[in-house]
Amino acid sequence: MQPGWNLGNTFDAIPDETAWGNPLTTQTLLHHVRSQGYRSIRIPITWSNHHGPAPDYVIDTAWLNRVRQVVDWSLAEDFYVMINLHHDSWQWINAYPADPTTVMNRYKALWRQIAGAFRNHSPKLMFESINEPQFAGTSGDDQNYQVLNTLNTEFVHLVRQSGGGNATRLLVLPTLFTNADQGRLDALTATLNALNDPNLAATVHFYGWWPFSVNIAGGTRYDSNVEQDLIGTFDRVRNTFVSRGIPVIIGEWALLNWDHNRPGVIERGEFLKFLEAVGYHARTRNLTTMIWDAGQFLNRNELRWRDQGVHEMLKASWTTRSGTASSDQVYVPRTGTIASQSLTLNLNGTTFQGLRQGSANLTQGADYTLSGNTLTLTASALTRLAGNRAYGVNSAIEARFSQGVPWPISIISSDPPTQAAATGTTTSFAIPTQFRGDQLATMEAKYADGSAAGPANWTPFKEFWQHFQPDYNANTIILKPEFFAEVNDGRVTLTFHFWSGKQLTYYITKSGTTVTGSTN
Repeated sequence: MQPGWNLGNTFDAIPDETAWGNPLTTQTLLHHVRSQGYRSIRIPITWSNHHGPAPDYVIDTAWLNRVRQVVDWSLAEDFYVMINLHHDSWQWINAYPADPTTVMNRYKALWRQIAGAFRNHSPKLMFESINEPQFAGTSGDDQNYQVLNTLNTEFVHLVRQSGGGNATRLLVLPTLFTNADQGRLDALTATLNALNDPNLAATVHFYGWWPFSVNIAGGTRYDSNVEQDLIGTFDRVRNTFVSRGIPVIIGEWALLNWDHNRPGVIERGEFLKFLEAVGYHARTRNLTTMIWDAGQFLNRNELRWRDQGVHEMLKASWTTRSGTASSDQVYVPRTGTIASQSLTLNLNGTTFQGLRQGSANLTQGADYTLSGNTLTLTASALTRLAGNRAYGVNSAIEARFSQGVPWPISIISSDPPTQAAATGTTTSFAIPTQFRGDQLATMEAKYADGSAAGPANWTPFKEFWQHFQPDYNANTIILKPEFFAEVNDGRVTLTFHFWSGKQLTYYITKSGTTVTGSTN
């Protein structure tokens, strides 16, 4: 099954397949995904809007036929296929503690019909009981575990009793919240032990170290926190399940805010490092990964990857390691003398083989030097690569290694950004900003006493895009209403951190719904 891909925001969309912006699924789309190296496909399905009332909860014929059509197309492409109950989890299954009879009757009615519809399908079709199970009004985890055990157990018994291929079909059981904390894993282990069924798999989801996944609390880089969270998660599921012969499917993974609609939240090079590491750590632990793609990776209208380099890093990670570096950006000044600059290579078991610009190799000694893992670009090389030194990316080179994909390095000309005074309201406030070739990394907000201002007040670093957002075309940084909703009246000091390393200090004063801003 490795690697796998999610047909996200499609059949799970509410109320129907195209409601969340994706086109109708076609055979051509599925063929394309298969041709790109993916071997399994998860088709999340929300059934809530597509069945009749109690007591029979009859699934709409047209909806079931459409699901069957896409499942059949996927199997014809030689995919392993997984279907589930998706957003049903928070729409009505979560009400189980307060109304167990109604929820269980509906749950059983749906799975009875789904199991019946697919009972004679290929064994390459799998059923997943519930997506990200969660429950309202419980007394805590112990009761949550009991409820999930009841639902998972009922699911397995019902499907097995439906006969045909379902007697031995692979069934996939989630942990609570599909989370990989040890307590969640142990609770699912108890369920698996009690069921004693050889054709069960466990599933968890993985969206990385949360501050990095959404860019909050200064989590701008793939650092040791991100790495240790990744290794710890994958080690726990391997030690709990894989070591006992129970397959583990990482049914969804990515970073939460990597999205073509929110550019800049996750810096591209840091994301590439994350992708490389996930592939390696999953592969060496025999975990199956199914990337969550709601349209942010594959442009389904054009059948092209939105970022070809991201796809190439993903694909390489399925079989090998790739070398990376401390950054994929080298900033040089717009004017004045350019000095040499260094990057630290992360060899990841590879051997560095040189730098290249297009089809031309750069010359060791004249253009770059290597000392241990320190790669230094010479002043003369950077001056040449900077070209006319217009703001922004002037040239692209790549570090090449003995295996995997090359590491991209952009040579960027910039000057320190500047800002200007502004007035506005808590619902519409933008700071005039001349970025001058630079890119925003994060923003801090503090009151006069040094305490964190605004939402998430456990950290001065606010959440990129949720609380603030650069608009490079308009030359502004927007402060969002969500930010001001939790800012006290008075003066707040903002510190903007840019990827060049430059910082700007800016001051805002909030009085009711009125906001003013200045550089001093």
